[in-house]
Amino acid sequence: MKVYINGQFLDQADAKISVFDHGFLYGDGIFEGIRLYSGCIFRLEEHLERLEYSAKAILLDLPWTRKEISDATCEACRVNGLKDGYIRLVVSRGVGSLGLSPKSCSKPQLIIIADKIQLYPPEFYEQGLKIITVPTRRCNPAALPPTIKSLNYLNNILAKIEAQNLGYHEAVMLNDQGYIAECTGDNIFLVHKGKLLTPPFSAGALSGITRGAVLDIARQLKLTVEEKNLTRYDAWIADEIFITGTAAEVVAIIEMDGRVIGTGKPGAATKKITAAFKRIVTKDGTKI
Repeated sequence: MKVYINGQFLDQADAKISVFDHGFLYGDGIFEGIRLYSGCIFRLEEHLERLEYSAKAILLDLPWTRKEISDATCEACRVNGLKDGYIRLVVSRGVGSLGLSPKSCSKPQLIIIADKIQLYPPEFYEQGLKIITVPTRRCNPAALPPTIKSLNYLNNILAKIEAQNLGYHEAVMLNDQGYIAECTGDNIFLVHKGKLLTPPFSAGALSGITRGAVLDIARQLKLTVEEKNLTRYDAWIADEIFITGTAAEVVAIIEMDGRVIGTGKPGAATKKITAAFKRIVTKDGTKI
């Protein structure tokens, strides 16, 4: 595998950054996880726009144009001979001193990794997934806006560890008010009495690209969509639950906190949205 670092493609073993890079030292940087389907990068422009917004929010000046990053991303897929896969696009603050101040950093680093990914076993997509609520709370949006996709993922990692220690692959995270924010790496949706419900960004939900695609699909399917604060009780009594993410795509949830959701199988709305999502992944893509 070849990894793109600052204009060069390097063998995986030679793809290295300095230990003084502030992305490594402090999580000072941003990233995007992007999918490649049949030679088309799904919603690349939206991912790059979110990257630019994240950079602006943390006062990180990107020295590359959007087209330059787009071209490098496409080339990373071509160089690695990929038609289907996962792209991790990382921008760090760059090499600096051991102090917190970003003023010591010389220039940002652009890293692009294009590879294969399989987040969940195939049977979870067919039969659904069981999840649990964990004690670790989502960071308060007033402290770190969830719309910033930063390199600091320790909050989510701690929640993931708690879930795995209990034998679960994914977990629900609540915010400091007790409302559902998101899962450790995915957005969450509830279906109840014909309405599609999902937490707002103000609750701690990431501005997911797949989340946005699902909202578009839901409106096309004439589903009533509401972004509102949701409790665990709302989830327990939901007719259906599913999660979405770039790596996860769309996965039905059949049990939460020991409560069977709906019939205990992927529901009709979830199946319709999943089928519609599979149809758009190449239509809404940038050809490499």
